[in-house]
Amino acid sequence: MKDFGFIRVTAAMPRVHVANPAANVREIVSLCEQAASEQSSVIVFPELCVTGYTCADLFGQNSLLNNAEQAVADILAQTARIEAMIVVGTPVRYAGRLYNCAVAIRAGKILGVVPKSYMAGNNEFYEPRWFAPAHVIPGGSARISYAGQDDILLGVRQLFRIGPALAAIEICQDLWVPIPPCSEAAIAGAQLILNLSASNDYLFKHEYRKRLVETTSSRLYAAYVYCSCAEGESTTDLVWAGSSLICENGTVLAEAERFARGSRMITADVDVERLDTLRAKEHSFGLDTPVPAYIVQDGGKAASTDFEASLLRTIEPHPFVPQGNPDELDLRCREILSAQVAGLTTRLEHIRCKKAVIGVSGGLDSTLALLVTALAFDTLGIERTGIIGVTMPGFGTTHRTHDNSVDLMRELGTTVKEISIVPAVRQHFSDIGQDESKHDLTYENSQARERTQLLMDIAGKEGGIVIGTGDLSELALGWCTYNGDHMSMYGVNASVPKTLVRTLVRWAADNKFDATGNIHRTLLDIVDTPISPELLPADADGKIAQKTEDTVGPYELHDFFLYHFFRSGAGQDKILFLARKAFKGSYDDETLNKWLNNFMRRFYQQQFKRSCLPDGPKVGSVSLSPRGDWRMPSDLE
Repeated sequence: MKDFGFIRVTAAMPRVHVANPAANVREIVSLCEQAASEQSSVIVFPELCVTGYTCADLFGQNSLLNNAEQAVADILAQTARIEAMIVVGTPVRYAGRLYNCAVAIRAGKILGVVPKSYMAGNNEFYEPRWFAPAHVIPGGSARISYAGQDDILLGVRQLFRIGPALAAIEICQDLWVPIPPCSEAAIAGAQLILNLSASNDYLFKHEYRKRLVETTSSRLYAAYVYCSCAEGESTTDLVWAGSSLICENGTVLAEAERFARGSRMITADVDVERLDTLRAKEHSFGLDTPVPAYIVQDGGKAASTDFEASLLRTIEPHPFVPQGNPDELDLRCREILSAQVAGLTTRLEHIRCKKAVIGVSGGLDSTLALLVTALAFDTLGIERTGIIGVTMPGFGTTHRTHDNSVDLMRELGTTVKEISIVPAVRQHFSDIGQDESKHDLTYENSQARERTQLLMDIAGKEGGIVIGTGDLSELALGWCTYNGDHMSMYGVNASVPKTLVRTLVRWAADNKFDATGNIHRTLLDIVDTPISPELLPADADGKIAQKTEDTVGPYELHDFFLYHFFRSGAGQDKILFLARKAFKGSYDDETLNKWLNNFMRRFYQQQFKRSCLPDGPKVGSVSLSPRGDWRMPSDLE
């Protein structure tokens, strides 16, 4: 079975029996068996789960400590056949001091023991009463005998190799300090941070803790498994909710139900390959940061997890468009449109330009570009009549798109020009010997280049700049005519994918312009119009005959392919695997394979068009600008 760079991790929260290690063993082993049945490779338990966190002065009793050590030996014996690496919390005594430790075990063997670095010493906890911090261990680490095994490393600077992942361990308070141990561990290579915690709950603490885990995973380009204790700990003064989280690079993959009763767990699949790619791309990650040496403990292969059968994470089919959260979608659209407007206003101010020329086709891309230009002129206090909108009907222009383009320009208050390109293109066909009845690439490209020539010449005559309308999806596929619609003086849509263009136009219709007037109706009709360059004649009913997605494939697929190719560095087999999960029930394997092959072929072949792109604002994490985000030779094999 192929892992596609994933590893399955579990945060397990047993019902705690305070000061009863034997009972805790039963809870822990039961959860280990359950997680193993779900093919998990890493199983993390809470802080001091072997004894219970709230034993207080009982930690000074030899009977509890001896029973805890025996309990760890019992866990080793009873989980010897489980493939996963298991991490449990227990007190460990060494050289006259007691340490709050995490014990990492695999197949009946202790891999290493990691002590807590920072003791909680506030009004709620006073751990220094019982435990010593890791730094007091002479030399920083020691070799100990524990739970019937010898020569075990006790120390903080340990990493644990399990399958494709390298894991580091820290304990509760370690995360809350200004420079947590996980920072150095991540720079040393750990993609998984495992935190054994006993974090109590009170009003608003959960929200802060959740943000802390999310931002830490984002800052470190890591997955963070935060496992906190739940039911059973003493409630003499505090309550415990089992606030466990699994986050990856700032995104919550799994979250435990708080205040639930009984033993339980949460499980998620972490994309280790993606984390490595993001780190490699972020050149400031670990830049010039000296990191002391870590000892890597080999935990062996990951569990035999069948990710094809069941992937425990959501693969969003439309990664550029937030789903299910109207507030997030509203924020995303507002931010992107603001960034586009800011880019254009800065350019217009810098060159002291008060006129803009834009080809308006009645399609999505030119509509978004026109809306951005109108808002930019509003921001600068320039009359919209300085926007020269040009509709240029050709051989394939339909009444629907023509009328929408003219109506939109009039409703926005721009200057409207209409120039048919048919006579000029026919003259051009005559000049180069092109048969007008031959609807080939020359037939189509001649129209696109004639339109661009008109726009450029009008801009020169009026003292304005040509606003580009092409979007990110078209650039990825090379679906533009070189030196035709490919060229402009500032491309406001250059980093906006097609799936997002439609969303932005609809959002602008509802939020930036009259939501009840004619302009709103026009914009919504444009949103519902099939995507087409309209370079081939209309059908017998005068409707669009040339539909782009019939030729290059569905844009929702291409945007999905582009996102995972660019952001995660995913190979073709992994992209196909993810697409199967995301579009299950919508596209069969044959269709996904067909359009993924087409995407890959076009992406690699069409770099020469991206190598000479005009300027345009980067508004998202994916951009193909040859000056920054994507540099690739045009003639690679």
